[in-house]
Amino acid sequence: MTEPTIYEMSVAGRVGMKYPQPDVPLSPLPDDMLRRDLPLPELSELEVVRHFTNLSSKNYSIDGGFYPLGSCTMKYNPKVNEETARIPGFTGTHPLQPIETVQGNLILMYELQNWLAEISGFSAVTLQPAAGAHGEYVGVMIIRAYHRDRGDLKRTKILIPDSAHGTNPATSAMSGYNVVPVPSDARGNVDLEALRTLCTDEIAGLMLTNPNTVGLFDENVLEVINIVHQAGGLVYGDGANFNAVLGIVRPGDLGFDVMHFNLHKTFSTPHGGGGPGSGPVGVVEHLVEFLPGPLVDVIKEGDADDYPLFGFVEPPKSIGRVKSFYGQFGMHVRAYTYISMHGAAGLRAVSEHAVLNANYLLSRVRGKYKLPYDRICMHEFVVEGSWDDAPDIRALDVSKRLMDYNFHPPTNYFPLIVHEALMIEPTETESKQTLDQFADALLKIAEEAHTQPDLLKSAPHNTPIGRLDEVKAAKELVLCCWIPEDIE
Repeated sequence: MTEPTIYEMSVAGRVGMKYPQPDVPLSPLPDDMLRRDLPLPELSELEVVRHFTNLSSKNYSIDGGFYPLGSCTMKYNPKVNEETARIPGFTGTHPLQPIETVQGNLILMYELQNWLAEISGFSAVTLQPAAGAHGEYVGVMIIRAYHRDRGDLKRTKILIPDSAHGTNPATSAMSGYNVVPVPSDARGNVDLEALRTLCTDEIAGLMLTNPNTVGLFDENVLEVINIVHQAGGLVYGDGANFNAVLGIVRPGDLGFDVMHFNLHKTFSTPHGGGGPGSGPVGVVEHLVEFLPGPLVDVIKEGDADDYPLFGFVEPPKSIGRVKSFYGQFGMHVRAYTYISMHGAAGLRAVSEHAVLNANYLLSRVRGKYKLPYDRICMHEFVVEGSWDDAPDIRALDVSKRLMDYNFHPPTNYFPLIVHEALMIEPTETESKQTLDQFADALLKIAEEAHTQPDLLKSAPHNTPIGRLDEVKAAKELVLCCWIPEDIE
């Protein structure tokens, strides 16, 4: 039975609240400023509260359930992060205040810059980029500025492995480069022979996602970086999967030249809902002068009688400001809190448990789902949601059926190099009990695919809305779900 809308629940004369009589003279408004025909529903406060509370209970959230979304790293966001981000000294400040009045904010940003640099092995970090994809763009523009500063204008190509994140080729194209794909080998690594062939004096660099989108750490990463460097190119590290190696290996030590961080994926700032995001970028020493400015730094050393003064400095060959003011400061506070609470040992444990959880879950479903690269995975893995002896079943059917078991579906059809891909990432924040429940559901669905395929083809059955025609929904948008009959 379809629930009534708030308009259908409306009863003439019913009110939710009454304003007190005004104690000042009334001032009439011009008629052309009034909307006398606005058909607002007439409801009690209780009806309104119940309606929207019931609607909210239908939303899926990390506070209510497990998100196995591969590549997205939908880890739990500790509530203490929200508490610190709401400290009045942070929320009550403005970026145009004199720097003397916001020293606490600047110290936090300065320390976060340094912590991210230390964790990743880079020389300096900018906090300006507003999201991971924005950080990618900043990183590639830094590579572009580096080559142009050297007068090396013939480098017009960026190499992108086929196991990279989908934003990488878009970023390269937006930065004015030609995108050249690099294939993977049989073990899911970058194909070294193909890479050597492609590394000419026309390449500006390589954008490498490591661990990659099939959840594997490239076994030849040092050789990959060396080949690109020998050709005069730079290596960009897509830091979206940094949650898998946090505290274990530093990209800067491996030879990466520049990398963005996704604070939501690795350092537990909120993910989803359109933002605000945060995608800081770290660089090696010879790229520091190209970072977007300003950066936070000590502008006056302290002494025995006074503290140092923090302010802003501009790198000498900066690519320029890429964000109004100084980045998403509220996200900086949350990430700072997360790093402070974990410390070095705790951050390493984050990655160790993320990798352990992924491999445990993989061990539960191995043999029932096709595994394109049968190796120890990192923080995520990819299986195929199809079977030769169940030819009508697709990955989409598996995901729809998972909703009947009260689980959010994993990432579907990505990466593109895996047929009928189901990309699964449990993160470190899920318990063994949750992983077992999810694995049991996957195993049951694999059985149903062979014994009751119609269950999958018509799923979901237990959700507020059943199976949608996704092609029709994309082509015939419905932007308003209900219109009063008396409104044309």
